[in-house]
Amino acid sequence: MQGISLKFDRLKEKQRTIRGDFSENFGLRIHRSLSWLQRAEKETDDYDAAFIFYWVAFNAAYAKDLTYRVSTDERSDFSDYFNQIIELDTKQTVYDAIWMKFSDSIRLLLDNHYVFQPFWNHHNEMTGYENWKERFEKSKKKIGHALRDQDTQLILSTVFDRLYVLRNQLIHGGATWNSSVNRSQVHDGAKILAFLTPMFIELMMDNPHVKWGAPHYPVVD
Repeated sequence: MQGISLKFDRLKEKQRTIRGDFSENFGLRIHRSLSWLQRAEKETDDYDAAFIFYWVAFNAAYAKDLTYRVSTDERSDFSDYFNQIIELDTKQTVYDAIWMKFSDSIRLLLDNHYVFQPFWNHHNEMTGYENWKERFEKSKKKIGHALRDQDTQLILSTVFDRLYVLRNQLIHGGATWNSSVNRSQVHDGAKILAFLTPMFIELMMDNPHVKWGAPHYPVVD
């Protein structure tokens, strides 16, 4: 993957230096996330695999040890996490990534109805989604306002809402590996995760005493 300024090696070196200040739960969270980040960086050509591995790295970083949550609740968790990340991002690294480096990829992703869940709900003949086009246009207008107002939190939440649809397509077997169909969203999604996930991890490591919560499936003897 090209264009990644913050890589595993640098983050791992930093982790070794400061992990003495980490709680057991936080240390496990960061250790797991870095392990998947390292694996993701090995996928230089396979964007399906890269996306999945980067998503696991992101999930290990943000997810809390909760009972099974439906997707709407998980998306709400995204919003809470991003609020925390943005508050801690005093150097505006995430802001710069969104508005200066990846605005084009983000615009393309958010303009793609194949990662818009109401489109699939309608396609699967679920009632109440006949107006998916109207919803999509309304969403694009909202995104346009957010881009104009540089509303980083709303953009992050919306981007990851779309990426969550893509995640479901891949993880639940709703896509063919290396398919020529719908390549653009996999390519753009992998690039966005590759750039943002390491930033999230570093911001977390810089703030180990924030209440990040217990990780999923803690180590049990």
